[in-house]
Amino acid sequence: MTAETTDVAEVGANTRKAGQYVYIAAVVLLCAWVIVPLYFLLINTLSSPEAVNSYPKPFIPEFDLGSLTFFANFAGILTALKNSILVAALTMVMSIAIGAPAGYALSRFEFRGKELFRLLILLTRAFPLPLLALPLAVMFIRVGIDDTIFGLALVHTTLAIPFAVLITFSLFSGIPIELEEAAWTLGCNRLTAFQKVILPLVLPGITASAIFAFVISWNEVFAAAVLTIENRTLTAFLLQNLDTSPLHLKFAGGFILVVPALIFIFAVRKYLFAMWGIANR
Repeated sequence: MTAETTDVAEVGANTRKAGQYVYIAAVVLLCAWVIVPLYFLLINTLSSPEAVNSYPKPFIPEFDLGSLTFFANFAGILTALKNSILVAALTMVMSIAIGAPAGYALSRFEFRGKELFRLLILLTRAFPLPLLALPLAVMFIRVGIDDTIFGLALVHTTLAIPFAVLITFSLFSGIPIELEEAAWTLGCNRLTAFQKVILPLVLPGITASAIFAFVISWNEVFAAAVLTIENRTLTAFLLQNLDTSPLHLKFAGGFILVVPALIFIFAVRKYLFAMWGIANR
């Protein structure tokens, strides 16, 4: 091996090593960007109201439930929390009831305008919600579903359906149609073949899609703030009282809002990785 070849090999090795360092640094910065705010949120939630309002902030939580107790006893919080759970649950049911059949149809049937239909599903997220808020409010008032759990759940279902359709479409597309055809030859019709063969295979993924719809509804704030007055969800209630509520109430409310999303990530991560083609190791 000549000296010139050795130099080229060393340069290549140094370049790869530098690339690895840059990659590691980027990963560390990204993790810090996500984890540090959550850590400070946890610290202030598990500290007494006095510690939350004091400076400098402690880096170790006191494990005092004073802030959470104040949050639970704050007027209107429990009602807003109940409304958030009801709206999110209703959104989850409706989005799967509509999105799963649509995803199955897209994966199994060929029809005119199929690609256009898939594009239109994505375009439903192209329109910003603030642009639609005023017409929706006027329409809901005329129909009589303004300031109701069902009316807000309809809006959240509209936001969640594109994800439900695309996720279930990928799930059904990953199952060979030969399995259904084999069931047909054994005496099953399309419905029973779906129930006995396809549904058990896609049920974990559909569950992940349902939880994803729940989290979308749980975290949505703009429509909830515009379309509700008396029946506000937790996000809208906290936004309404943002200027007047004490600091420890804000931290406790933020922690309660973050918990379902964290549970969702850890509960369904392997199904999401499988849909994205990433091996979960």
